[in-house]
Amino acid sequence: MNLEDLLGVKGTDVYRIHPEASLAEVVNKLVEYNCGSLVVCDGEKMVGIITERDILKAFDSRNGAALEEVTVQSQMTPDVITGTLEDEIEQIMGIMTKNRIRHLPVLTDGKISGLISIGDVVKAQHAQLCMENHYLKEYIQN
Repeated sequence: MNLEDLLGVKGTDVYRIHPEASLAEVVNKLVEYNCGSLVVCDGEKMVGIITERDILKAFDSRNGAALEEVTVQSQMTPDVITGTLEDEIEQIMGIMTKNRIRHLPVLTDGKISGLISIGDVVKAQHAQLCMENHYLKEYIQN
């Protein structure tokens, strides 16, 4: 199973925010969309990602500045680890675990085609293992 298969089931919606937006706007969008990250885009170009963890770090180190005064650009992760539609789930699981990331944008020709979470990867892996287990049991019983 690859990321294209996973996105075919999950969907390709990606929630975005502009780099000049405030962290207060990020918090509002994360709550509104019930998600853990937003892709930071300047027009159509992805320039970073901001996650719940980035908000916590900013809150801890903001030195009294209100979240309305802190920009996304100052707190986002600019060097984003990404995947492609052809990447296999097992490979991506290793990359996400090794780099301690929970959200991974999927790119096609440099453009965002989806976003997956570690939960999506675990769910897909679990479904595949359950199916294999079912067929192995069926084979053994017959």
